Amino acid sequence: MNTQYGPGPHEGSNDESETEYVQILDADGNVRPGAEVPELDDEELLAMYEAIVLARRFDQRAISLQRQGRIATYAPMTGQEGAQVATSFALSGEDWLFPTYREHAAKYVHGVSLSSLLQPLYGHRDGYAIPDGVNVMPEYIPIATQVPQAMGKAWGDLLTGRTDRAVLCHLGDGATSEGDFHEGLNFAGVFDVPAVFVCNNNQYAISTPSDRQTASETIAVKATAYGVEGVRVDGLDPLAVYEVTRRALTRAKNPIDDERRPTLIEAVQYRYGAHTTSDDPSVYRDEEEAELWRERDPVDRMATFLESRGILTEERAAAIEDRVEAQIQEAIDSAEADETEPDAIFEHVYEEPSERLDQQRAELDRLREKYGDDPFSEVLQ
Repeated sequence: MNTQYGPGPHEGSNDESETEYVQILDADGNVRPGAEVPELDDEELLAMYEAIVLARRFDQRAISLQRQGRIATYAPMTGQEGAQVATSFALSGEDWLFPTYREHAAKYVHGVSLSSLLQPLYGHRDGYAIPDGVNVMPEYIPIATQVPQAMGKAWGDLLTGRTDRAVLCHLGDGATSEGDFHEGLNFAGVFDVPAVFVCNNNQYAISTPSDRQTASETIAVKATAYGVEGVRVDGLDPLAVYEVTRRALTRAKNPIDDERRPTLIEAVQYRYGAHTTSDDPSVYRDEEEAELWRERDPVDRMATFLESRGILTEERAAAIEDRVEAQIQEAIDSAEADETEPDAIFEHVYEEPSERLDQQRAELDRLREKYGDDPFSEVLQ
């Protein structure tokens, strides 16, 4: 791996500033001169590529399902799936993952099933239940609240002697404007906890561009203030993201010169689509900007790299597409086969039902008496 000069916070925009950051693959998917490819065998590289393709196809299907009214509001990850897959590939089974609402691929690679990712979107809360032995926290919706909690988990492990594992926490560039980010990073630096914080800088916190989030040249440079390691990486280059994350996790778990160091990684990337399916990005950004970023697409770059080494053939690519489509369809069928009772909507709202909640339950009972056991379908018609 080598360090290359790359674009500043608004890659592909009119910002001409240059900030040093890490790349292994160039925009076309070729290994950059002097760069070192991670020590992954052919099967591991193919598995990483297949997971990225699966994430891309899952994203497309999920958006389609939401547009059809079959699932709730969804947060697309296209453009960010390469970094998600790469960071989770660097984790060991013992490491903990703290995801946001967008880290669908990161959760999948670390052990959460595709059907479980879909179940909450279909209204089944059981999808939030994490299987035993899978070290993934339920997704965080509030911005940046996971940062101090991830630090706390890592600190707890340190205090109890569990230094064989680390915590990897995802956050967006918008999270760096929240107090929780600063508090979490500050404590991480003070206590040298075994944690890695991955800031997925997709250039926009919903509609707010990065240069309105911070006056810092980069997000990675903020690490200096907290006394932690900081690194900036091409977030559309899965190999670079993997290697940077692997090294950060090693540094977190295996102290160098008796010094354990947490790390803040800024993965410079782009959200190709909307913030969520209720968002319209055309209101606040130029489509030409998005097209420039698509020229660095992580799926295409990985495919080119693997093809150049004879690892990805037409036959293998076709087999991957078939497996991916089958997996996604199976997950959709499984999630849609789940059924629940309408009364479940009243559970776990309050410790003790409120008067208003009792009134709503009574209204449901009246609808059931009038329309039968499936009152909602009749009312919606």
